[in-house]
Amino acid sequence: MTLEARIEAFGALGRFLKDSKNQSEIELWVDLAYHQNNWFTPENTRSAIEAIANYFLDETAIRQWIGNYHIPNENPKPQRVGLIMAGNIPAVGFHDLFCVLMSGHICVVKLSTQDTALMRGLISKLLEFAPALPIEFAEQMKNVDALIATGSDNTARYFEYYFRNKPHIIRKNRSSLGIIKGDETTEEFLALGQDITSYFGLGCRNVSKLYVPKGYEFISFYDAIEPLGDIFLNHKYKNNYDYNKSIYLINGVKHFDNGFLVATPSENLVSPISVIFYEEYENEQDLAEKLALHEEKIQCIVAKDGWYPNSVPFGDAQCPKLADYADGVDTMKFLLEM
Repeated sequence: MTLEARIEAFGALGRFLKDSKNQSEIELWVDLAYHQNNWFTPENTRSAIEAIANYFLDETAIRQWIGNYHIPNENPKPQRVGLIMAGNIPAVGFHDLFCVLMSGHICVVKLSTQDTALMRGLISKLLEFAPALPIEFAEQMKNVDALIATGSDNTARYFEYYFRNKPHIIRKNRSSLGIIKGDETTEEFLALGQDITSYFGLGCRNVSKLYVPKGYEFISFYDAIEPLGDIFLNHKYKNNYDYNKSIYLINGVKHFDNGFLVATPSENLVSPISVIFYEEYENEQDLAEKLALHEEKIQCIVAKDGWYPNSVPFGDAQCPKLADYADGVDTMKFLLEM
């Protein structure tokens, strides 16, 4: 397929997802996703689909993005690129699929067992628009020339050993951070709360830790995020909240609580579901030193108006653009240089 045909295929998928006339078919995917994985609530799955349509599949955005690369009209030597997808949030592996196909390679997909219904729906619809797109499904990556895999630190070690002689991108555990200065508005705190609680905090772009000024109290923050309390209606989230809160109470661990989100001090980055870790800082230099300790584990940073270097504004954590590559590794550059 030509590059133009690939652009048009993804653009057609984007238009399909945005067209209200197609909602009944999309709702079928939404229902199937929820029955497969109860963390994929209809609201969360719709949010993921909307983000894909708006940020990945807008033809103008696609054309601007590909302008940063020298992509051949037709790849003269297409490689078989294996994708081992994660399944922590709905359709989290779609961006990798998009990059492999746009680069002109053959996409060999191993779907996560937690996210087959939605991804198969999206891929099937894409193939309706462009049947010639080279997409294969596989359970094992025995016949691939390169690999892009997302998993835990443990699985990453296995992938790195097994695919050590092939080009690869192996992603490990990462998490995202928020910085509070102390002069945030109610609206800004609400946006930060969404960065924490969207997708129940399961994504690597969800904020799992806050850096706060020394002596900071969470009253204003908790007041602002009160509208997000409906998250407590999800029984799986509630069970996690009840468990974590009871552990902190029994062990006498210092914590703040608003009835659905617990904040507790910790130097760790990855907090349990329903918990946000926090750490105090003295000044900007102290903050920079603390963040530098975790540089290899940070996916993104959110801050008021994106004031901190390389941060994004509150509310934008789950709105990555085409060039916002996971782990800061340019996937398209990797694919084009193979």
